[in-house]
Amino acid sequence: MANFINVDKEFNVIGLGEVMLRLSPVGKERISQSETFEKKAGGSELNVVAGISQLGLRTGIITKLPDNEIGKFIKNKIRYSGISDDYIVYDSSKSKRLGVYYYESGAYPRVPTVVYDRANSSFVNFNASELDEKVYEKTKVFHISGITLALSEHIRNEAVEMIKRFKKAGALISFDVNYRATLWDEDTARTTITSILPYVDILFISEETLRRMFKKTGTLKEIHAGFGEEYPNLQVIFSTMREATSPTRHTFTSLAYDCKDKSFSSEEAYRDIEVVDRIGSGDAYVAGALFGLLKFGKNDDAVRFGNAMAALKNTIPGDMTACDYNDIVRVIDAHTKGQASEMVR
Repeated sequence: MANFINVDKEFNVIGLGEVMLRLSPVGKERISQSETFEKKAGGSELNVVAGISQLGLRTGIITKLPDNEIGKFIKNKIRYSGISDDYIVYDSSKSKRLGVYYYESGAYPRVPTVVYDRANSSFVNFNASELDEKVYEKTKVFHISGITLALSEHIRNEAVEMIKRFKKAGALISFDVNYRATLWDEDTARTTITSILPYVDILFISEETLRRMFKKTGTLKEIHAGFGEEYPNLQVIFSTMREATSPTRHTFTSLAYDCKDKSFSSEEAYRDIEVVDRIGSGDAYVAGALFGLLKFGKNDDAVRFGNAMAALKNTIPGDMTACDYNDIVRVIDAHTKGQASEMVR
């Protein structure tokens, strides 16, 4: 994967996706009983580029926000995370709105709950023609998730064309399948994803999706190897593995497959993670993995940074991670050596 590290581009990663307003009851209250909600910004691609930015690389986000005070709140959060807002489009129409979702954290045996209110948001009316044409030449990696492809047929068509244009301009395409059954059915998802896989270089896909949506059988390593042969354009495939003992205790690790060298990368799992907020931990993994590839060009480093980012994100409230390079290196060192300081001071 080292072939793109020294490419001179303004951005390391640019993502395309909807940014939403997250409203959460305080503490462990339920949505149905709470009278007070905390508001935060969130969205899969935003979470990814935010994590990479906080680790020290330059990122940008392509999205569409309502031109009002709620849109301004999101814009400020984007800027605060160090993400470029050069490619944010603003909606001034009468129907402008930001998608909202409500998140209720869980405590065994009550599992977390998510309620979406995102229909007809400003983003679903986004058109690639609203962007500066130069954006396609600006980045080493273009990142997108299946959530964006699932939002509407219009967005799907726009996004697929953008994937092709970024690819033609020389960017690597990073794709996180991130399947959500509430957004689209497996047949539509499989057809769409299969159509873009020939353009994808870096693939993030769960074992469950490989088995259910793509009907793959065998061990995960066998599935990765077979998928790599089926799509020879793929450079690396990542799959995360999470075991949830309870809503507040998780074990997390991952597997990476180098499709060219036909080699695997993995490490010992992070066990008994004390989960404060699991939302965005998968996106944090993607951020860490992409950072590892961009910074060091090695799948082993991608796995280490991805696992550490995901583990640490689980301990942080909100969708976006809040950790810098030193935080992650400290977590990696403690995990590798099997010991950690009781306090940072």
